[in-house]
Amino acid sequence: MNTQYPVPLSGAMAPTLMWAHEDEIEAQALQQLRNIAALPWVAGVRVMPDVHLGKGATVGSVIAMRDAVSPNAVGVDIGCGMIGVKTSLTASDLPDDLSGLRAAIEATIPVGFHSHDEQVDLRRIRPITGTGGADRLRGEGAFWDRFGGLHDDVQRLEGRARKQLGTLGGGNHFLELCVDTDGAVWLQLHSGSRNIGKELAERHVSIAKDLDHNQGLVDRDLAVFLMGTPQMDAYLRDLHWAQEYAARSRAVMMTLMVDVVRRHFTDRDVSFTEVANVHHNYVAHEQIDGEDLVVTRKGAIRAGSGELGLIPGSMGTGSYIVRGLGNPESFYSASHGAGRRMSRNQARKTFTVDDLAVQTAGVECRKDAGVVDEIPGAYKDLESVIAAQSDLVEVVARLRTVLCVKG
Repeated sequence: MNTQYPVPLSGAMAPTLMWAHEDEIEAQALQQLRNIAALPWVAGVRVMPDVHLGKGATVGSVIAMRDAVSPNAVGVDIGCGMIGVKTSLTASDLPDDLSGLRAAIEATIPVGFHSHDEQVDLRRIRPITGTGGADRLRGEGAFWDRFGGLHDDVQRLEGRARKQLGTLGGGNHFLELCVDTDGAVWLQLHSGSRNIGKELAERHVSIAKDLDHNQGLVDRDLAVFLMGTPQMDAYLRDLHWAQEYAARSRAVMMTLMVDVVRRHFTDRDVSFTEVANVHHNYVAHEQIDGEDLVVTRKGAIRAGSGELGLIPGSMGTGSYIVRGLGNPESFYSASHGAGRRMSRNQARKTFTVDDLAVQTAGVECRKDAGVVDEIPGAYKDLESVIAAQSDLVEVVARLRTVLCVKG
């Protein structure tokens, strides 16, 4: 059991406990945390070991509020998260050259700014067994019927949103083939709510900043909505839709990826079991210390007792499948990944394409200037991040990346 953490954040008004030391966190992020803790609606803040500077609120933070929510405490990529699927394949089944499989995945799942030509029709593709992967693809009509109730300014984007469902995007999003320490092959991916989530978030942030009760905040990016107001109701309506969009999008992408793998290994009947599909940028209404609170996790996963989650590193460093220990001190939370240790601009100035090739040796992936900002060296050490939260999660499996698709 971890006895080193948590540690309190000095100068914080609301109780703020951290699974990192202040000297490990950049000064701007520490000030961000203090700004958050100073909001009158905040009951408490919890800080994960992958913490780093974000927009308004730090990435790697869990914020519990009384009858309020800050859109920037969720982030613009509403519902961003991970999905992991275990296959019946083993490392010995994989070919020495995975370039053909990577090309097939890239040809099937659009990345970057690209979309599907038409909305994906999954009726002829076999679903994945496990924790509800097939169920998440049902109810499509009712889900899209709710689009008409979203913010007026996004109504023109429905066609685009339909075509982007089941697409990867860019940045730190990825599709991966991994091998665990027992030799089992896993599929996993990291993605969010694409452009529609960003559009919804930005509109609600703008609305919140203009509300009277936010005018005196030290940081207007932390503007909040208050429970019982039409603005809060509208935000939660759009946010919950975007969170479902993100989870559906991951399920669609994984189903497409599974189909590619099935077609690539036609000489055997490969089985697939979904292990987890979890958000790490989201809002939930939870009971903390006997009090009903609005909890936002920005770059953090829920780690309730027995709950499975995924904590990725970066290109070439693999991931962990973890099981929550249900620690109330962390608001039942854990980190969402390794977390960046330098900005994208700094990474591009620090590392070269040659560095990228060295740091991703043995991984079938892009090794060009377009993804240098995603180089493993731009991220914190995953092993240290996992070790810092041994009282929050237990390790189920360690995954080693052998194929990675980036936007």
